[in-house]
Amino acid sequence: MNGLKIYRPANIEKLISKRNGEVKFGENLHFVSNIDELEKNAAKYVLLGIREDIGVRANYGKTGTSNAWNAALKSLVNIQVNRFNNPENIILLGELDCDKLMEKAANIDKADPNYYPKLGDLVKQIDLLLADIIEKIVSQHKIPIIIGGGHNNAYGNIKGSAKALNDPINVVNIDAHTDLRQLEHRHSGNGFSYAIEGQYLRKYAVFGLHKNYTPEYILQEMDASDYMEYYLSEDLMRYPDEMQRRFQQCLEKINKSHYGLEMDCDAISNFPSSAKSPAGFSVNDIRNFIDTASKSENCCYFHICEAAPTEKNADQVGKALSYFISDFIRD
Repeated sequence: MNGLKIYRPANIEKLISKRNGEVKFGENLHFVSNIDELEKNAAKYVLLGIREDIGVRANYGKTGTSNAWNAALKSLVNIQVNRFNNPENIILLGELDCDKLMEKAANIDKADPNYYPKLGDLVKQIDLLLADIIEKIVSQHKIPIIIGGGHNNAYGNIKGSAKALNDPINVVNIDAHTDLRQLEHRHSGNGFSYAIEGQYLRKYAVFGLHKNYTPEYILQEMDASDYMEYYLSEDLMRYPDEMQRRFQQCLEKINKSHYGLEMDCDAISNFPSSAKSPAGFSVNDIRNFIDTASKSENCCYFHICEAAPTEKNADQVGKALSYFISDFIRD
């Protein structure tokens, strides 16, 4: 399939640290030779990586989100198989092939007055590739788990899911930002705007929104809409014991039909991400939210984005992302 690098066991063999008497997650993962084989496999979840930061750059952000997939995969394949972790329910599909697009982005002169629109054109190409892959996965009754890249990829996730289900979907976005910026060139800050414009997104809720980084015009837009709502981080932090209950309330409003779960690592306090913040949720808060959402039958995809590990912190970032993945698929 266009834009898809299918993985084989050999792709992860060198990542697995084997020990006598132990079974690591990567040793029991499922693989397919092409995407059409998904339907024949009994596994429920399909893991897909995205190694790009073009959408973040197009949104005037910092690079590094292209490193998240490798960090997550290295950690995930080395967690223990035991009574709590069962890799039999997950297929490692592979990754979105962004190599040539990343190369093109690197060759655009930053002094070019059309630098950002040109990056946006590349993001549009990623949109098309990703939407087709997600549509194929969801249409075969699987739940994709998408790791890496910027939040521009929410658009491809939403579009692909909606086309597969032949119906607009809802979204819960755990995020410090709305990503509802104007319909200018495509970037990581307007994926949901484009999903609404394309009629792929019905109801949209942002959980953990930061007051300091939300434009007034977006707040007014959301206040005026019957289909959008937000839960401010500052309000949630005021009553930390109520946080989980508030997330459950948010989910109940969205969970009446198929929905996607978006997890932007910018929402986590001091987490290496494209817009790292000293304020936000803890990793354990996020794990509780994911656990709650994973129990819903209507969740049609899970997307973790905006993590931006460096060589120095890649192991810790990878571990956090592997916790999020394992929490989501755990029975």
